[in-house]
Amino acid sequence: MQTPHNTDHDWIWQVPSWPALTWREDAIAPALTAARHAQGRVLGMAGLLDGTLTNEAVASILIEDSLTTSAIEGEKLQVDAVRSSVARHLGLPYAGLPVPSRDIEGLTELLLDATRHYDVPLTFERLCGWQAALFPSGHSGLHAVRTGCLRGDAPMQVVSGGAGRERVHFTAPPRDMLDAQLGDFLAWFAAPAYMDGLVRAGIAHLWFVTLHPFEDGNGRLTRAITDMAIAQDECRPMRLFSLSAQLLRERETYYTMLEHTQRGGLDVTDWLIWFLDQLRLAADASEHSIARTLTKARFWLRHAQTQLNERQRKLLNRLLDAGEGGFEGGITTRKYVSLTRCSRATAFRELTDLVAKNCLQAMVGRGRNAGYDICLT
Repeated sequence: MQTPHNTDHDWIWQVPSWPALTWREDAIAPALTAARHAQGRVLGMAGLLDGTLTNEAVASILIEDSLTTSAIEGEKLQVDAVRSSVARHLGLPYAGLPVPSRDIEGLTELLLDATRHYDVPLTFERLCGWQAALFPSGHSGLHAVRTGCLRGDAPMQVVSGGAGRERVHFTAPPRDMLDAQLGDFLAWFAAPAYMDGLVRAGIAHLWFVTLHPFEDGNGRLTRAITDMAIAQDECRPMRLFSLSAQLLRERETYYTMLEHTQRGGLDVTDWLIWFLDQLRLAADASEHSIARTLTKARFWLRHAQTQLNERQRKLLNRLLDAGEGGFEGGITTRKYVSLTRCSRATAFRELTDLVAKNCLQAMVGRGRNAGYDICLT
């Protein structure tokens, strides 16, 4: 059931008692319980990872987070450049990867700082530093961006549609209200939490994105603050699931829910139910990712003494990353040639060798052109 809109105002921040948000505890309880169970399963599986595997899992989540928090804003980052930046910051191998640009480095540093230093107060200066890191050149594309300070006096609106067909989805509080309102948010975020930590993350997300305090980068900062709130809830300096990836999967609904809530009253029950559902789904996806990491570790432990060349190892890692059945049509001689840049004869010989060593198995029911999949038994 949707919360009725309050017709006495256009935006939630115009309600006289803003930001005194309310919600119905009984209504959010099922979603909160489900999110907590999913979170617990991820934390339990993470306990099975050793130091090296934990680093690999964190790197995978951080790469996904970097790509998807930017994609939500319509920005497509180069995957290898993001992978290079994350590897450099986590002390993982990065030979052969491109040197990341300054803006990708800034995004990586922001996302890591939000969780690694979850116990460091979120201050105005820290927020400004995060925002400046997103725009090291002072530009977003071809447009100059105010960095390291709050937005100017021009109205801050979220608008879609071409000239003459514009639709205003949201208008943020005016500049003359912003300093006090951002101060209230930071004071609330720093105070002891008298609510469930995941609910607090949902409130922080809605509150900060409603303020929209900077000229650009507000969405990415909102999601970083949300990650920080979740890290504070877990008391863990690492990201084990990507909320941004889940929000990208539900991008249209995400923006619809924000607009509906920001046009409504102070009862944000519907928003919290939806937000907690996204946390649950994000944790479920991470559970599968961690399971793949553990499967990969067990595979290489079983084949620690198996003699393999670099091409074969590269292939097996690609198949392991995809998961059993995740490489469409399996690996064939033609695909092996494309992946490793070897001759067809070499590809046939090395694939046959991998089958003989129980690294690969023929896919069932594929006829004469059957491909091979990873052998996990």
